[in-house]
Amino acid sequence: MTEAPLILTLGLDAASFARLDALRQAHFPPERNHLSAHLTLFHALPGAMLAEISANLETLAAGTPPPVLRFAGLRSLGRGLAFTVESPALAQLRGLLASAWHGLLGPQDRQGFRPHVTVQNKVEPATARALLAELEAGFTPWEGQGVSLLLWHYRGGPWEAAGSFPLTGSGKPGGR
Repeated sequence: MTEAPLILTLGLDAASFARLDALRQAHFPPERNHLSAHLTLFHALPGAMLAEISANLETLAAGTPPPVLRFAGLRSLGRGLAFTVESPALAQLRGLLASAWHGLLGPQDRQGFRPHVTVQNKVEPATARALLAELEAGFTPWEGQGVSLLLWHYRGGPWEAAGSFPLTGSGKPGGR
């Protein structure tokens, strides 16, 4: 039996998470919404390497300050909507992990990294366009922080927690 793959996400500051999760709960089809709002860093790491991946994350998180995140805009997904995230520090952190885990990454995780938080998906295109227009009308970018690295088991349904690694490095929080 193959081990369930692992998903790595970025834990968000409480205010940003609450704002984005409220939108997800309101606009994601309830029969498909098994997750809270999240920012995925890696979609499918090998589950058989849980101990090694966890050890890497523990060491890295302990030396990494929380990155500043700029929730910069909205992006149409065709049948949904996501908030775009800008953060040079997050891109650098993800790049470090991608280099270290290069041989473990599948095609999706080897693609370019475009950080975002999906708040709507798998709806009719007209419904997605209407929400995009509604949210764009009052949108103002805001700043938040990434506060932890969160590791999950993916077994086909809701994700199961596999580890939480607070970003506790000293120094100025990661750049803009």
